[in-house]
Amino acid sequence: MSDVWLTMIGIGEDGLDGLSPAARTLLSHASYVVGGARHLELAAENIQGETLVWPSPFQKGVEAVLAHRGSPVVVLASGDPFFYGVGATLARYVPPEEMLCLPAASSMSLACARLGWALQDCRVVSLCGRPMQRMRPFLQPGARLIVLCADEQSPAQVAEWLTESGFGRTRCHGLEALGGPKERRYDFEARDGVPVTPGRLTILALEIVPDSRTFSLSLTSGLPDSCFEHDGQMTKREIRAVTLSSLAPRAGELLWDVGGGSGSVGIEWMLADPSCRTITLEPVPERAARIARNALHLGVPDLQVVEARAPHGFENLERPDAIFIGGGGSRAGVLEGAWEALKPGGRFVVNAVVMETEARLMQAVQEWGGTLTRLAVSRMEGVGQMHGFRPAMSVTQWVVWKPEDHS
Repeated sequence: MSDVWLTMIGIGEDGLDGLSPAARTLLSHASYVVGGARHLELAAENIQGETLVWPSPFQKGVEAVLAHRGSPVVVLASGDPFFYGVGATLARYVPPEEMLCLPAASSMSLACARLGWALQDCRVVSLCGRPMQRMRPFLQPGARLIVLCADEQSPAQVAEWLTESGFGRTRCHGLEALGGPKERRYDFEARDGVPVTPGRLTILALEIVPDSRTFSLSLTSGLPDSCFEHDGQMTKREIRAVTLSSLAPRAGELLWDVGGGSGSVGIEWMLADPSCRTITLEPVPERAARIARNALHLGVPDLQVVEARAPHGFENLERPDAIFIGGGGSRAGVLEGAWEALKPGGRFVVNAVVMETEARLMQAVQEWGGTLTRLAVSRMEGVGQMHGFRPAMSVTQWVVWKPEDHS
């Protein structure tokens, strides 16, 4: 412990009363104390050293902490510093042997304690600097969400968005200033609106009750085509489901979706896990804007759209774990550039509709291996007063895994 100079102390709305004797001692002996204005006010009686209110931009505060390395520094944070807090940020600069963390009960733990909910069964979503549409994939029947509100406007904005999205019957519980003398709770249905004027320190706990189960997104790939705004240029549902299976997304991986069209494949890649990422290359501005709208609507607003044509658009992009090409695979240099950029062990999937691309894929199998599969789908349609199956254009799918580099 002799190398420890940085102490992070979690403080709740009960202020010094909620701190352990050890935390109080470390706080009083610190030569430098950093925290939000509210934190410093709560702990003012026990602070002897110089203080700093977190500046903007946030990085300046981190630099100020690091400038005092070697001196006893205390950073005050709400609840648990490593739960949507400053802890993880400082840990990128300060090794574990130089820091000590004394967490308090997080606002999530307090919210679940008040509601009688099991914390491990809840999905936690932060709206601090993040769009509320990121909640969309988690709006499942019976799900419980704990939402960290960005400000006093958030509860009303969330209620309105839930109602517009078909979840107006969601039961909402507003929880304010948890653990302190000003603690307050109010309950309402999203469609009825917020019954009070919310405070700034608000947790919104949601019990999801969809107006219809059709409003919840499926947990498997192959969303209905109607979920996407498109101009006809999109990978249709049945083919998309097979394509996602071939791409085999894993947590934390990056996909290049080349020639995004409506963005459907890249969007469903990100829906597979919150840590999955997509960069979509789409040269047509109207389609690029449409992809961004679809991504926001379906809860993956962090999807990155690059208005560029392959292979020139590959330059300076982060290397992907998987690549999908739904159009333009016959263009000179596209397959070569994609193969070069793909990480070892990555997956490469190309869907071909026209014979020119099929011919190029035959060459690709000779160069890099992999498998070719012909996919054909027929859908029932009306034929006069009768019905029949009308075949869609078949798709030839090339799937190859790039060999691992064991050198």
